[in-house]
Amino acid sequence: MSKKDLILDPSQYDVNTVVADIEEIRRYNPQRHEMEQLTAICHEDRQRNICVGYKDLGPDEFWVRGHMPGVPIMPGVVMCEAAAQLASYCARKFKLMDAEMIGFGGLKDVRFRGIVRPGERFVIAVNLLRARRAMLIAQFQCFVRGEMVCDGIVLGIPFSADLLKGAES
Repeated sequence: MSKKDLILDPSQYDVNTVVADIEEIRRYNPQRHEMEQLTAICHEDRQRNICVGYKDLGPDEFWVRGHMPGVPIMPGVVMCEAAAQLASYCARKFKLMDAEMIGFGGLKDVRFRGIVRPGERFVIAVNLLRARRAMLIAQFQCFVRGEMVCDGIVLGIPFSADLLKGAES
């Protein structure tokens, strides 16, 4: 993949700069505990609807013990979940959808290109391509040590707080 195909050239952001920490992410995303797949946001571009965030992977991630025993690798579905959470964060923060929560609506053209292990920083870039009343479409690319390990399109669907409250009873 050439640099022109990247959502954002890595020289345009610094993963050591935090523009939103975990508390700020929690203002926009409902996931908690082991389902929180973002550590921080390091770049926000409201003009182009681009965000970059990351997850610092520790030895106690919920998937380490069982995927795969003795040789832990981050499951692809968790990589996609992290991208979906970043897309949801950006759409809500940039007020691109009138939704109290954006749920996982689907995936398109996803490719896994590398292995991700505990101890690594998993960097995600998203570009929100389209946000309409009923659907969010975002391109994503995921990196470890500057190498792309996953990319694709994530779809999001809006949920209301009333719908979610009904599910709790």
